[in-house]
Amino acid sequence: MNIIKYPSAEAVTKAMAADEPLLVLISFDGKTAVMSQVDEAVEHHVLLLNTGFKDTDIDKFFRIVLDRSGADWTFVCPPDYKNITFKDKRIEAFYKDGFAVISDFLHSIGYLVGINIPKRYSRHFDVLGDNDNI
Repeated sequence: MNIIKYPSAEAVTKAMAADEPLLVLISFDGKTAVMSQVDEAVEHHVLLLNTGFKDTDIDKFFRIVLDRSGADWTFVCPPDYKNITFKDKRIEAFYKDGFAVISDFLHSIGYLVGINIPKRYSRHFDVLGDNDNI
């Protein structure tokens, strides 16, 4: 995985050592991650712009905010994710893929923390019906 640290590797390493919150974007294919201290990055789409991507590429990345207490996943499944027509199947695939890719990234940077989906994003699971199946 190619990990881009903004504004520099030193700044991100310092933020990690101080357990400051980090914004992270991980490409859906798991090949690229972009990370920055939250105050430096401001927002995920701004972080993309600052690292040479288009801000419109936001729907090509899993988005998390993390520190040593856990990783909060901004769970927003794009309507065209993997060109899956049915919303319930699309959300299931996004969920499964996201947990795999995010877990791999967290392990690669030495963060063995849980992945949380904040309650405000749980509306996506209403489509799936019985949340016990997730």
